[in-house]
Amino acid sequence: MTAATDAGAYGPAVGGYRAPRTARPLRVVYVWDADYPWDVRTEKICATLTSAGHEVHIVARNRARRARTEALPEGVVHRMAPWRAAGAGLDAALGFPAFFSPRWRGLIEETLRVVRPHVVIGRDLPLAPAVIRAARRHGAPVLLDMAENYPAMMRMIFDARRQRVSDYVVRNPAAVAAVERWCLPRLDGVLVVVEEMAARLEALGVPSGRIAVVSNTPPATRADDPPPPPRASGAPLSLVYLGLLEVPRGIMEMVEAAAVLRTRGIAACMTIIGAGRDAPLFRARAAALGLDADRLRFLGYVPRDRALELVRGADIGLLPHHANEMWNTTIPNKLFDYMAAGLPVITSSARPSARIVQDTGAGLVYPSGDAAALADAIARLAPAEERVRIGSRGRNAVRARYHWEHDAEVLLRTVDAAAR
Repeated sequence: MTAATDAGAYGPAVGGYRAPRTARPLRVVYVWDADYPWDVRTEKICATLTSAGHEVHIVARNRARRARTEALPEGVVHRMAPWRAAGAGLDAALGFPAFFSPRWRGLIEETLRVVRPHVVIGRDLPLAPAVIRAARRHGAPVLLDMAENYPAMMRMIFDARRQRVSDYVVRNPAAVAAVERWCLPRLDGVLVVVEEMAARLEALGVPSGRIAVVSNTPPATRADDPPPPPRASGAPLSLVYLGLLEVPRGIMEMVEAAAVLRTRGIAACMTIIGAGRDAPLFRARAAALGLDADRLRFLGYVPRDRALELVRGADIGLLPHHANEMWNTTIPNKLFDYMAAGLPVITSSARPSARIVQDTGAGLVYPSGDAAALADAIARLAPAEERVRIGSRGRNAVRARYHWEHDAEVLLRTVDAAAR
């Protein structure tokens, strides 16, 4: 409990999130560069601030052409005005999140003028310079919610040779890195999702006192849901992956591992939940290997609540992200989703995921990019009793440390300190 909260008092639940009630209510603007709803991190942060008693406003894109303003439980959404005369396609293109966009600069400026915030939080780098300049004009401190290592994410696309022509302009790695260098010394604080990112920013000259780790954890109650009875040893294994479908996320190794398991006579079915730019590549490879739905299922996009149900019904959670600079400095939500569901996790050697899995004993680590080693790890978890033993460690780790209530306290302290 911090000095900025009323001891023992909690605010109302907002979308499943509750926070200690603040003794100093603030007006907070959170700038999100896509349509809202929905984004899990935006919801968690804004719902937590609202539960604590702060007045929250969310700036968002408007490709779906919703109402300009909408009051949601987690905050009031301020959306970009649609240019209906331009047509949906051109309107969406002209709303691309870029800090130099007149539409975005106007939307951010208008919202800050109306709200008069005590604190402004920008999400990731694309709009950060516009957020910083607008916040300074209005005398408000500004935090950057750095959920991703954006320069590394852009380089990852090019290194995988999956870039499109437009990416040379809108996702140029050198330009993104220059934007980051400009922003970092001008921020009052940075929220990061993992300790490895904090170390990276310190190496870039950001004082440690301006960095706060607010991770991608779920509410602790998520670990209280009883897992389904484990399948008996010898029954076909159910494997699950939840997330975007892109080459650097290791999906191809999963496809290849499914073929290896078939060759070894191990009954297992992988369920891949999500969509992404490289999905056709993986489907084509699965077809070439003759992997039918008994071995590999692509479900495409699934609403989050249903996706979490599918996770809870699986035996093993897969996290095959390549151990590159991007995945060595961030942590995906799915790791904690798997752990909270009591699934043993098989992760690549990407540093943050491997560290947490090894420290908690919540699963196994295999060398990044090695499909045969991934198949070996899956085979090691074939015994049901082994899966139950390891999965229970992950659930206990979520209850003890890797839960949103812990990260929410850091968030509330950081926002309060910025306002002071």
